[in-house]
Amino acid sequence: MTLATIDIVVIAAYAIFIFGLAHYVSREKAGHQRDSSDYFLASKKLPWWAIGASLIAANISAEQIIGMSGSGYAIGLAIASYEWMAALTLLIVGKFFLPIFLKNDIVTMPQFLEQRYGTRIRTLMAIFWLALYIFVNLTSIVWLGSIAVNKVAGVDQDVALFALGGFALVYQLYGGLKAVAMTDIVQVTLLVFGGLLISGITLAQIGGDAGIIGGFTRLTTELPDKFDMILTPDNPFYKDLPGLSVLLGGMWIANLSYWGFNQYIIQRALAAKSLPEAQKGIVFAAFLKLLMPAIVVLPGIAAVILSPDLAKPDEAYPAMMRYLPSGVLGLVFAALMAAVVASTASKINSIATIFTLDLYSKFRPADGNTDTTAREKHLVLVGRVSAGVATLLALMTARPLLGGSDQAFQFIQEFSGFFTPGITVIFLLGLFWKKSSEAGAFGAAIASVGFSYLLKAFMPQLPFMDRMGIVFLAALAIAVVLSFVLPAGASSDRITTAGISYSTTSSFNVASGAIAAILIALYATWW
Repeated sequence: MTLATIDIVVIAAYAIFIFGLAHYVSREKAGHQRDSSDYFLASKKLPWWAIGASLIAANISAEQIIGMSGSGYAIGLAIASYEWMAALTLLIVGKFFLPIFLKNDIVTMPQFLEQRYGTRIRTLMAIFWLALYIFVNLTSIVWLGSIAVNKVAGVDQDVALFALGGFALVYQLYGGLKAVAMTDIVQVTLLVFGGLLISGITLAQIGGDAGIIGGFTRLTTELPDKFDMILTPDNPFYKDLPGLSVLLGGMWIANLSYWGFNQYIIQRALAAKSLPEAQKGIVFAAFLKLLMPAIVVLPGIAAVILSPDLAKPDEAYPAMMRYLPSGVLGLVFAALMAAVVASTASKINSIATIFTLDLYSKFRPADGNTDTTAREKHLVLVGRVSAGVATLLALMTARPLLGGSDQAFQFIQEFSGFFTPGITVIFLLGLFWKKSSEAGAFGAAIASVGFSYLLKAFMPQLPFMDRMGIVFLAALAIAVVLSFVLPAGASSDRITTAGISYSTTSSFNVASGAIAAILIALYATWW
């Protein structure tokens, strides 16, 4: 498969347009000097549509499109639970978490930890998140994106790797979060349109004269096991998605940690003009999540019929792209690259935010004689330099870390599962239990890694999702006990919850009911 001239023209037009748009939306008014709020939080003026689109653009990248299509090829529709359950999680985040974060003017998740517990836990978790973002998330995004470029365009994978990383870095360096978020509406539109297009064309290829509906019917008829949403213990992939634990157990822990306490995701909502605006953006993102399996999972299932002999499951989506005609191939390829660039740029900006505001500015505070304007300009420069260093580290380590992985999406989930139970405990107690102390938070963090390692070593057959559930309960118990034994000082908690209302608008409530009804219908259909 090669790109025709028209495909290359389409891709080049996309690149030029997105660069131009990023520059346009990031332009400054005469006399205004960009400060850290502009660069890291888009001046806290994001509208709901930009928030919702940017949430999805940050989330849906190569690790989702390539990785989840690969898991769809290997496992089936059950992998869609990550998308559908995320829609419900987003509603919880919007209703219960955001009111506290926005009331307290939280900019980063480590900042919340410092105001709630103390400086030591902030520093520890800032370092942890930087390591996770650079060596797990950022590496996986550019690595899987480079696979697509190699398979579709025939470009050497290492060349593609550095080209994608460099493109995303330059794209966000000038305008920061505003450039990323305000252009994400274009990225998501292209992603959804291109993804639905490839799903429709592959289903039509399978259906023949019966078209798309016939193709889908053939898939469900010939591959019924690929449409089981709740896997049974005899399923070879039960270890990845262990039955009802998907709905009632460990996936909730992973989702709450990812959507509620993950800097590069929640940063969009923290940059909202207001709480109602943030909540509208959350609902918009939740509806888009319901649609995502049609874009990222169906092509993988279709590949079981169209390309049954793939060397690796992660080759499923690129293999399906060969059925696209010239011109359309360039458009869908641009959509895939849009997802990679948008998510990579979002991750880079959040890495720069955490490093600059949670580490650098704390260890190199301004003195009383420092000019405020000069200080803000310096912080923006530090953010840009740290973004460049982080990107280079990710590009240098992508192949050693992910080169031997068959299903990168599952690798990411399992590795992250060592830490997410502790993170979820720390934040849930910090948000809703005033007696929680820094000692309890440290205990939860240590217990999460320690118990996860022990269970992985001595019970290797235990599904990682069940492992997260067990570790979560153990970390929660340790955090509660330590909080009673070593209580926090009277002045350690600076998070205000008094007067916060968790009531939401009627439109939010109606939309939430609609999303819940759709989820019930989906699971009832493919139980």
